[in-house]
Amino acid sequence: MKLGLAIGYSGAEMTLPMERILLAEKLGYDSVWTAEAYGSDAITPLAYIAALTKRIRLGTGIMQLAGRSPAMAAMQAATVDALAGGGRVIAGLGTSGPQIVEGWYGQPWGRPYYRVKDYVQIMKKVFAREEPVTHDGKEYQLPYHGPGTMGIGKPLRSILHMNPDLPVWLGTGTETNVRLTGEVADGWLPLGFVPGSMKMFKPWVEEGFARAGNGKSWKDFEVQASTTVIITDDVRAAFRAMKPNVALYVGGMGHKDKNFHNDTMVRRGYGDAAKAIQELFLSGRKAEAIEAVPDEYLDEQGLVGPVARIKERYRAWEDSGATGLTIGTQQDEAVELMAELTGANKGNRD
Repeated sequence: MKLGLAIGYSGAEMTLPMERILLAEKLGYDSVWTAEAYGSDAITPLAYIAALTKRIRLGTGIMQLAGRSPAMAAMQAATVDALAGGGRVIAGLGTSGPQIVEGWYGQPWGRPYYRVKDYVQIMKKVFAREEPVTHDGKEYQLPYHGPGTMGIGKPLRSILHMNPDLPVWLGTGTETNVRLTGEVADGWLPLGFVPGSMKMFKPWVEEGFARAGNGKSWKDFEVQASTTVIITDDVRAAFRAMKPNVALYVGGMGHKDKNFHNDTMVRRGYGDAAKAIQELFLSGRKAEAIEAVPDEYLDEQGLVGPVARIKERYRAWEDSGATGLTIGTQQDEAVELMAELTGANKGNRD
């Protein structure tokens, strides 16, 4: 299993854990992943990381579609890839949610399914440079011919000769969007994936392969799951530390009627908890919302506890059907432990 390291987006002060990233590369980790919400962006840190690393793949987990046009997303990913030496960048995309799309980026939520589909198709045309890019989609048109146009747009081909095979991955979790991921993307950042979930997801992905109509199969597709790793003798205390972030996303990261993280908790069988967390959080009772996060929910998606417990529970991730596992951790010893468990540090170092 390929290992990734999640560094997320920055807090109030811009920071990058470069020593941990360099340790991960030394230990044979396959990838490092940035993110964005409404603060630090996902692309700029990758350029900085690219300058200080040699081999590790550079992924966005995820770039928000509303934050840039498809052509600009392609330009940014391809520029960092060229600076990094080529073949290192993974353009991970996602929609975010309507509160951010409309509240932060000032764009309509629209029809996200068609927006994602158009977006990926345009990016792949930009990377390929086979001809000046044109696209007549339901959400995007190149040249643009909608309201306000002058009617003089010209199809263009990228000046930069880009990596034509630069991979585009999608962060999705609903049935419709997972099918779309199988159809148009090169890899998948699954929302709410835990050991045992592939049984539900697999037919959706395979239907997407079939829709692609080009013989696409699992051998052409990467699945990068994610987990939190905390080495500790006090499992309950670790769960308590994890709960505020889960309560924020399940309870407040989205509207009451449109919250993908809440939907994920429901889908995993914690419907009552999801409802309680959201009601408490949105009514301002955040401390109670945090307490309502079930320990079992955290245990399913994390690797928490003494080393022996983590080693035992990691076996389920090995058998989960994912090709890669991105870990979120603040502990260098956890980075080292996961390299040992996966064999990443055997024969993969520079």
